[in-house]
Amino acid sequence: MGYRVGIDVGGTFTDLICLTPDGLIVLDKTATTPDDRSQGVMNGLALLADRFGLSLGDFCQRLDLVAHGTTTADNTMIEQDGAATGLLTTEGHRDEIELRRGYKEEIWDAAAPPPFAIARRRARIAIPERLDHEGNVVMALDEDAVRVGVRRLKKLGCTSIAVCFLYSFVNPEHELRAAELIREEFPDVDHISLSHEVLPKAPEFERVSTTLVNAYVAPKLAGYLGTLAESLRRAGYGGQLLIMQATGGVMTPEYVTSRAVTLLGSGPAAGVLGAAHAAGAAGVGDFVSVDMGGTSYDVGLVRGGTPEISTFWNWRHRYYVDIPMVDVQAVGAGGGSIAHVVAGTLQVGPESAGSQPGPACYGRGGTQATVTDADVVLGYLPTGSFAGGRMTLDVEAARAAIQRDVAGPLGLDVVAAAWGIERVVNATMADAVRRVLSTRGVDPRELALVAYGGNGPVHAWAQAEALGIDRVLIPRSAPAFSALGLLVADYVIDLSRAYVTSLGDADPLRITRELAALVDTATKELAPAALDPARVTMTTYANLCYPGQNFDMSVPVPDGRVELTDADVAVLAKRFHAMHEDDRGYGFRDRTPQLRSLRLVVTGTTTKPDHLAEQGDIAAAASACIGSRDTWWGESFVPTAVYDGPRLAAGATITGPALIDEPFTVIAVAPNQSVTLDPNGNYDLRVTR
Repeated sequence: MGYRVGIDVGGTFTDLICLTPDGLIVLDKTATTPDDRSQGVMNGLALLADRFGLSLGDFCQRLDLVAHGTTTADNTMIEQDGAATGLLTTEGHRDEIELRRGYKEEIWDAAAPPPFAIARRRARIAIPERLDHEGNVVMALDEDAVRVGVRRLKKLGCTSIAVCFLYSFVNPEHELRAAELIREEFPDVDHISLSHEVLPKAPEFERVSTTLVNAYVAPKLAGYLGTLAESLRRAGYGGQLLIMQATGGVMTPEYVTSRAVTLLGSGPAAGVLGAAHAAGAAGVGDFVSVDMGGTSYDVGLVRGGTPEISTFWNWRHRYYVDIPMVDVQAVGAGGGSIAHVVAGTLQVGPESAGSQPGPACYGRGGTQATVTDADVVLGYLPTGSFAGGRMTLDVEAARAAIQRDVAGPLGLDVVAAAWGIERVVNATMADAVRRVLSTRGVDPRELALVAYGGNGPVHAWAQAEALGIDRVLIPRSAPAFSALGLLVADYVIDLSRAYVTSLGDADPLRITRELAALVDTATKELAPAALDPARVTMTTYANLCYPGQNFDMSVPVPDGRVELTDADVAVLAKRFHAMHEDDRGYGFRDRTPQLRSLRLVVTGTTTKPDHLAEQGDIAAAASACIGSRDTWWGESFVPTAVYDGPRLAAGATITGPALIDEPFTVIAVAPNQSVTLDPNGNYDLRVTR
């Protein structure tokens, strides 16, 4: 077996986890390169190669797997720099994307601006054509109108075209013909998204929104993945490049490029998967995961060892994307979050200093006060051996930035201002956790906390205090934990196919045919992975709702079968009523559910690491104490013992106040807390109240 590498590109750092042929776990970090993120990936691989005494070429030739989590799709939506996109849609439905089902984020603000337009109104072309709900042609496709529309889009500078015709998910004939006409009129078009391929089901708004987002982000994603794949190839890598999806599974670039929308929110999903793996090894099934990086703070809920999957009402960057997603909510709170005073009030984030120029203490030209600068001033971070000893933090630059941006305007001394920054960012993060849990009816005091990311371990002690949580797990590989999640992720293909009818009228034979077609498609998509069939599982669902509802629920088919009987259809109805009562608090057992579509989830199990971190050689923690730092714990600076984290072995127990210096993070242990390193490589922190 060769090396296996997971790579997660964040807003500030690119994190790498390497599983060596000997089974060792090695992590590293490098600055993200915003202008070309693939360069940061290659820089990180070069660092790993150097750690093993290899050239980049030799290392890449010995790689068995590269699994990658990219924020390219999200960054494209955030920065609004996707492809110039046009839309061909059924006449009469040109403004569906603006009507948005009447949804408005700020319902009390009449002047709230609309979301940025992926396709301007002039680039939305109405085409005479019509199918009925059974896919019968009511009005033939006006091919001349398509040709004229494509020429118009070409003149408007559109390079990507979305096609969304009414009921095409039942009969794709018109969309397929439109794609042929587009290629005839515009052979150089970068991308075509057909709604029946992107989202083959109703309702209409959800489908057009998801298809437009796919068309908008796909060209840039394809360009990035193409550049990365070519860089890897030139460096000598000849294996598979796998990309994390929002569903929590990985697939090949060819698969995700055509379904680019599935990458929205995919970066944080890997971290939640890693957290579930680590917590499961520690016997913890119910917890909230928090990932504090340089730019954002991501919150996920895991119950019974399984991450929450959101299958409806998924809004990303003010656009609806109707795909199953690991449910992760994010706020702009990270180590690079900028602190400033507005109208006499201290605000922290959501703006971030990023990796370039970064916090003032980095000495890279950054001048604005950030959370990391406050961490430095308050003594949490090592100034002489930061980021694995590659950086020296400039304490005076941090103090100067806080004095200018916060302390001076508020009339405080620098320490009080730095503590104010800490309190605000900690409160922002705690509120984010409360919002996520309150929507699920979950009390944080009944959960454990799994904290990761470069800054998660530094602030976990305060999060536990604020939320009333008594147990915190901090994986030793926390600084690159999302990258580790990539190495424990499975192949996942999630497909659906429309079948709209009352469940009472559903034909089991047709359901069987539709599911069989999905199985055939998934088998072809998964073929390049060359997985052992014994490692592949298929789960089937019927997406059901009550008549008149807009959103359906995925109800498992009995035993995950593909071939259904009348008895199976009856079981689906009973399961739907029970699931609806459990999830939404009510059910109508006297009503026959509506079948909207059929769904197939195919999972190809991958090999998981046997352990999550390397153990040191010192179980008696006192022997790993390397000095002390004066650290602020809320009321005053306290001389705080500092421990050499990599030297600690399983069973090492430390009572706070204490700081455990790991290569790319610090585990902060407050005075009323203690921590024990468990055999699985987790720092198990307990709070005494």
